[in-house]
Amino acid sequence: MRVPRRVVGALMALVLLCTLLPTAVWAGAPACTTTVLFTHDLHSHFLPQRTEDGGASGGYARLKTALDRERAEHPDALVVDGGDFSVGSLIQTLYTTQAAELRTMGAMGYDAATVGNHEFDHKGTGFAQMLNAAVLSGDRVPALLMANYWPSAEDPNQLDIQRAMAAYGVKDSVLLERGGVTYGIFGLMGEDSHDCAPTSGFVLEDRVKSAQRCVDSLKEQGAQFIICLSHSGTNEKEKKSEDEQLAKKVEGIDLIVSGHTHTTLTEPIVVGDTYIVSAGPYCENLGSITLTWSADGAKSLTDYRLIPIDETVPEDPEISAMVEGWKSQVSGSYLARYGFSYDQVLTTGGFDLETPESGLQEGNALGELVADAFLWASRELVADAPSVHTVAVTADGVLRAPLYAGEITASQTFDVLSMGVGEDGTSGFPLVEVYLTGKELKAAAEVDASVTPIMPVVQLYLSGMSYSFNTHRMFFNRVTEVQLYQDTVGDGNSRDRAYTQIDDDQLYRVVTGMYSAQMLGTVKSKSMGLLSLEPKMADGSPVTDFNDCILYDKNGSEIKEWYALAAYLRSFGENGLPDWYAASDGRKDVNRSWSPIQLLKHPNWITLAALAVLVLVALAVYWAVRTLVRRQRRRRYGGGYRRRRFGR
Repeated sequence: MRVPRRVVGALMALVLLCTLLPTAVWAGAPACTTTVLFTHDLHSHFLPQRTEDGGASGGYARLKTALDRERAEHPDALVVDGGDFSVGSLIQTLYTTQAAELRTMGAMGYDAATVGNHEFDHKGTGFAQMLNAAVLSGDRVPALLMANYWPSAEDPNQLDIQRAMAAYGVKDSVLLERGGVTYGIFGLMGEDSHDCAPTSGFVLEDRVKSAQRCVDSLKEQGAQFIICLSHSGTNEKEKKSEDEQLAKKVEGIDLIVSGHTHTTLTEPIVVGDTYIVSAGPYCENLGSITLTWSADGAKSLTDYRLIPIDETVPEDPEISAMVEGWKSQVSGSYLARYGFSYDQVLTTGGFDLETPESGLQEGNALGELVADAFLWASRELVADAPSVHTVAVTADGVLRAPLYAGEITASQTFDVLSMGVGEDGTSGFPLVEVYLTGKELKAAAEVDASVTPIMPVVQLYLSGMSYSFNTHRMFFNRVTEVQLYQDTVGDGNSRDRAYTQIDDDQLYRVVTGMYSAQMLGTVKSKSMGLLSLEPKMADGSPVTDFNDCILYDKNGSEIKEWYALAAYLRSFGENGLPDWYAASDGRKDVNRSWSPIQLLKHPNWITLAALAVLVLVALAVYWAVRTLVRRQRRRRYGGGYRRRRFGR
């Protein structure tokens, strides 16, 4: 049968129209706009923190007000967090029993969050208890996303942890529809973050493979915009910048909210088609990014802001009441056993005590105050304390907050030493006592002098021992003098210091926090085997379990790091903090002289070996140059040079 030409023409026109229609639709389709509000490293900062200029920063009641303002302007905005939402204030003591962090985040309207290393300070079992508490509360909580971090098959509590994660609904990723756009969100744990959670009992899977798997799966499910909540962080050195490396190696991530390194990015980092953002720690800012993107994925930055959460932002009454409820619970439970209340004033100070500047090798008054508090507690709070010379130690990495001039409260003291959990299962690292030889004490000073430049968190502050070192001397031979001392407090704000020499073979009692004690055993590996510290019991036998070294008070309770500091501060009472803490007192003397005498006096075998190598290198260079000169002369003068020289 013959088809009329008019029909054929109509069919061809219809086919052409169907072919061109998608192009016409996409060409005329409006661009999409995405707004994401983000935080990370909140660290249980439910309440505003005093700032150096007399203001206040952070606080969840103020954060809620800022969130509401942004959502009023951007009704379809997502609210997400990049992990480490716990550990940093007294309210963290409700972590395992009340899940205060996740429940408050839910009340503030968070859509999703990932986990950080500090979510595992109470080990994997504590993380599971927190999830169960959140579920039992019945409160709204954010989606919790973990794509590459799961309980180890070797953990005896694996099944209980998995059940808690399933009950909460912990997933690799989630799809959210907002304003006609389908978002795919997934969470990642970083490599350094995993290293900072040694007691988690969880296994880290490859970040790049896990991320690409999530991106591909989310896109197959219809996600149009992919967000990664990464607790990995960025670094000034690109090779160490985990999230920049992630963006380079994984295709399809539109936005990375980057936590862990406490970075504040005033402008996003752009890697290919991926934007990386960070708002800074401790609820100091609320981050906001708005991107406009087309159907083919091309993006442009419309708006990027870090909104300060300070005293200019009013508090949301609902969240304020919720936080006051948490404070009341903390006072009635955790603090009651110590005889403190949340806002109890312990003493006053007439000066600021700042946290150490990372990597700067100097004395620090806050570090010295904490070390003195440990030494005081080891004598005054411990039942049957031995009458032996004791050295107390704390480290840069555990000093988490400053103490500013004015009233010093119990909660502020806890903020300084908020990390960890004890063998009793409650928040706060306990103090432990171990024994080291005099030779090992000198090695500890060398750790501070030589390892700090490459690992700032191990910078030490001691009480009962003073030492001098030159930063320009040979590694592991920087310490020039070490002495023991005892302080005698006189009338008013004065104290005298009596010094004695260290006996290399004698055992000395050392008091420190659990975290720092555990780090002592890693000195050998960190120093490439050149230094060694072997913590011992009082009888000289090696420590096999640091839980056997925990210090207890007369009531049989663990002496927490923060409690040692709080009790020491309370001992000053109305007299206030002594003026000798207004600045570092010189117990750590840092020298930067280039004087040859300063650089070469008291050399150990490491310096002598290095000098020998330098001499050998110099001789090798000399003979190489001499040989080269002789060869050049031979080429220039030929055999005549040899004949003239030897009289032939």
